[in-house]
Amino acid sequence: MERFDVVVVGAGSGLNIVDSAARHGFKVALVEEGPMGGTCLNRGCIPSKMLIHSADVAEAVRSAGKFGIKTGRFSVDFGRIVSGVSSLVDRDARDIEEGILEDRNITLFRARGRFVGKKQLKVGSHVITGERFFVLAGTRPMIPGIPGLEGSGFITSDGALRLKRLPKSLTIIGGGYIAAELAHFFGALGSRVTIIQREELLVPNEDREVAEAFTDAFRKRYSVLLGYSAESVSRKGNIFSVTASHGKLKRTLKSEQLLVAVGRVPNSDLLDVAAGGIKVNERGYIITDDYLETSVKGVWAAGDIAGKYLFKHSANLESQYAYGNALNQSSKVKVDYYAMPHAIFSSPQVAGVGAREQDLKKGSYGVGKYMYSGTGMGAALKDTGSFVKILVEKGANKILGCHIIGPDASTLIHEVVVAMRCGSGAIGSITGAVHVHPALSEVVQRAANNVSFK
Repeated sequence: MERFDVVVVGAGSGLNIVDSAARHGFKVALVEEGPMGGTCLNRGCIPSKMLIHSADVAEAVRSAGKFGIKTGRFSVDFGRIVSGVSSLVDRDARDIEEGILEDRNITLFRARGRFVGKKQLKVGSHVITGERFFVLAGTRPMIPGIPGLEGSGFITSDGALRLKRLPKSLTIIGGGYIAAELAHFFGALGSRVTIIQREELLVPNEDREVAEAFTDAFRKRYSVLLGYSAESVSRKGNIFSVTASHGKLKRTLKSEQLLVAVGRVPNSDLLDVAAGGIKVNERGYIITDDYLETSVKGVWAAGDIAGKYLFKHSANLESQYAYGNALNQSSKVKVDYYAMPHAIFSSPQVAGVGAREQDLKKGSYGVGKYMYSGTGMGAALKDTGSFVKILVEKGANKILGCHIIGPDASTLIHEVVVAMRCGSGAIGSITGAVHVHPALSEVVQRAANNVSFK
């Protein structure tokens, strides 16, 4: 059995721990079947947002007419778009691996590991152990048990980012943020998109008012079946057929490609964490305490596999806490998740932080809402449906949450995040700040100035 000071499973946010441990002079084992960089770099946020930017550009060109600009016809070189992003991502993954191999303090085990005992991991022909274990092995796309789906040739978000040809038509099963982003990507570039969503709204985890506005916007562009469940899948030649039902209503949808985006599942089963004595919850996510230590002393879990927040930025935050707590067990620090933001890079964009209105007790809060169109830049954008919504605690004037739908929502939300997490947290942090006129950020300030209590 090979012994290490630190064992890290997963080369996504786990690389933060690998780098810190190696710089401290520890003997480090990194277990990753590859490629380096994890889901975010290879199959998630980095390639998807690069690809989505092309969709944003295509959408801007198509809408140029409303600004008095004639563009004529244009075409999309889909293969070039995808190959360019894939080449960049693959190069970054190779560069990371080369850096790891050059570090004498790091041993890379380029294979999937499985626990065979407490703090014992079998990797290929090796069994390794360590004083400190960190499990950051992420999640993978969930595959529902729909009859006919298996073996049909459907794609998940993994394959969608590597397609070589733009499908003329695409059916998406699922209506969360991954489905929303990929619908925008394919739809803006020219695919005819149909979304099958079993819930009554798209992106149902958002503030309800935002989810309603988002659903309305998507229904104007795509065929959206709300309250429908996919019952069966078949394929004849190059055409998929999906039968979906809503009560007694049934629809059969045909398309060149089928994308399944119904959520993600943790990779704890692939690691056989139970054999290592590591407990999981009913959904398979590793159970940790407030300091990210698992049921096995000396083993920490962080990132998506721990199931707190499934964001890259939260995984990075957790990796810092996990490593710090492992090194300083006499002065451990609870993870501070306060004001954890998120964003959906679709069109329209969505971003949020803190409480949603449906989470709050009636009468305990006020709402400040302002439409983009009421600002100079919003008017310049000819935007009619976007808004900022701020929720404020009654009496204390403390910001409870903020939700934005519209252009640059993913950027605008940060003013509120900083006010909540690093400032006083009071609404005055925003209303009292001087905002550039006529920058789009004025819409945040005006929403803050518009708070009313019922």
